[in-house]
Amino acid sequence: MTREKLSSRLGFLMLAAGSAVGLGNVWRFPYIVGENGGAAFVIVYLAFLAILGFPLLAVELGIGRGANKSLAAALGTLSPPRFSRFWRSIGSLLASGCFVLMIYYTDVCGWLLKYASDYARLSPPDCTTSFAQLTGNWKICTAFMITVVTISTLVCLMGVVKGVERTTKWMMLSLLLLLIVLAIKALTLPGAAEGLEFYLKPDWARFMENPLKSIFAAMGQAFFTLSLGIGSMTICASYVGKDHSLVKESLVIILIDTFVALLAGLVIFPACATYGVEYTSGPGLIFEALPKVFEKMPGGVLWGGVFFLFLALAALTTVVAVFECLIAGLMDIFGLKRFSASIIVGIAVAALSMPCVLSENVLKWEDFAVSQLWLPIGALIQSIFVVNGTFGWGWKNFRAAVSIGRGPKMPSFMKWHYVIVVPLLILLVLFSGF
Repeated sequence: MTREKLSSRLGFLMLAAGSAVGLGNVWRFPYIVGENGGAAFVIVYLAFLAILGFPLLAVELGIGRGANKSLAAALGTLSPPRFSRFWRSIGSLLASGCFVLMIYYTDVCGWLLKYASDYARLSPPDCTTSFAQLTGNWKICTAFMITVVTISTLVCLMGVVKGVERTTKWMMLSLLLLLIVLAIKALTLPGAAEGLEFYLKPDWARFMENPLKSIFAAMGQAFFTLSLGIGSMTICASYVGKDHSLVKESLVIILIDTFVALLAGLVIFPACATYGVEYTSGPGLIFEALPKVFEKMPGGVLWGGVFFLFLALAALTTVVAVFECLIAGLMDIFGLKRFSASIIVGIAVAALSMPCVLSENVLKWEDFAVSQLWLPIGALIQSIFVVNGTFGWGWKNFRAAVSIGRGPKMPSFMKWHYVIVVPLLILLVLFSGF
């Protein structure tokens, strides 16, 4: 069977960026910035994007385009024949992290759809009780989780170009437009100057109150923001041609992802400063603190609706991309047709998401398993795979694969960065998680 290809470079970039752009850019990034010195943290974060995020993103994209398969099958395809079965097993194990991710991420995405629909019905959530009531109501959470699963399954059923590419492209472009509109609105608020000073002026004193914590947080955010380690980027590259080097494409994807994260800060910090909401409200910032902002803001129902629609689109682009990774894995490993693979993934995710719907503790443990175990361990294994030519793909093959096409090539000296620096930093991410 001939493998489908994305129809345009824009489609690839939007699909890959959609996989990367998610709740981590808007939910996690602002409160971590708030806790760790504002722009001081941002500077360190950008440095780790360059020395850790970029090399690992190039690895995932290189494996995907080199094998033209999902991660579940790609490692076995690229490895020496005598190690093929071993790497196929490893690839399947790593890719299963996508499944664990989806059985709690779809629940969180459902919360966002519920909030967006509340604002759309001109019935904004009660700031003091709504989130606790929502997470405690398993029937509503189930309904919205199934809605997310159904949308994602139907998109993938339509195919790579007509479904996945077309949908994620328009969702990402809409997401970027909504974010720009929100940023313009936030920058015109009375307290914008105070919020911008907090966000853009480095506070090294606060950063140095607990420098190891701040450095680990910056390192972890640079790693997690690109969804590396479980193959969601691999599947994007498996559908792309060789017109442009993957070094260039990696840089563009990182720029889009960083643009969304930084722009989200321009929305949240001026709004928090204007309406007296703590910058360091933690994960509750999105569902508990920001609705208080919209409650006080003139036209807040409209702006709250726009904000939660933006968040829902950010989450949905990730869900669709990861669903496609799971579906393609079943097609590559078991030879299933797209229809059968899509239905299996949809039903399995919906059924196994129920423990998360029923217990917040299950959600937290699964988030820990993916974020602190699957992602860093998967990235470590893949980085070893691309530099070891004895039992893996080998540096020469990897470097050639990511350098094909127009744009910058992978420098030869980067081999030692992959051999020494990247594994060390990943181990530190693992250590900091525990």
